[in-house]
Amino acid sequence: MSTAGAVDTLRIEEVSVERGGRTVVEGVSLAVAPGEVTTLLGPNGAGKSSLVLAIGGVLRPTAGRVLLGDVDLTRKRPERIRAAGVAIVPEGRRLLPALTVEDNFRVAAYAFSRAEAKARIEYALELFPELERRWTTQSRLLSGGEQQMVVLGQALVARPKVIVVDELSLGLAPLVVKRLVPTLEEAAASGMGVLLIEQFAHIALGLARTAYVLEGGVIRYHGPTQALVDDPDLLHSAYLLGGEVVKR
Repeated sequence: MSTAGAVDTLRIEEVSVERGGRTVVEGVSLAVAPGEVTTLLGPNGAGKSSLVLAIGGVLRPTAGRVLLGDVDLTRKRPERIRAAGVAIVPEGRRLLPALTVEDNFRVAAYAFSRAEAKARIEYALELFPELERRWTTQSRLLSGGEQQMVVLGQALVARPKVIVVDELSLGLAPLVVKRLVPTLEEAAASGMGVLLIEQFAHIALGLARTAYVLEGGVIRYHGPTQALVDDPDLLHSAYLLGGEVVKR
């Protein structure tokens, strides 16, 4: 791996997480390389969202480390993790509902100079031009797909080294998901590392090069996505829910 790649790689090393007095993630290790989409798959209750919250600093791991290159992010606050270059798009499209689309983007760009914030917001609007006509609309009045565009745009405004997207497809129509998928491809093509967490394998396997399968809080599979595409039995043996696997 090149020096630049090593600096920008997100590494999860033997991370365990507890919630409600029980271990929900146990000894998980994975890596998200720059310029690639990596996927973490698994059924409901597998521990995926808990791992995302640990990466983002909302939950503190009981063991293990979260690193970006050689920088240890394990005990950092969420705002410090974001500033270091890791942007989290949590499950549930969490927006400030009373704020307009414009204001949500300005909140995301608050740490930059006026000129830099303007350029970064313009970059996000290039990815989601549909939002321009909704610019002055309160976020609570947006469709689910438009809300997902806003939260993705907010994360991309920061031009992070790594973006972690939890349940891109949740509650969205297939046509909307199809519209959002190229954005993650463009992010990876720009050199960003993308970790896509998904319950449904058929969405992720067409995007990612490397797959991890989490079930019962532990990694059940780690390898190329093509192996899961070529062998559906391997996919089902890892307790994934059904869905047609889309070949790249």
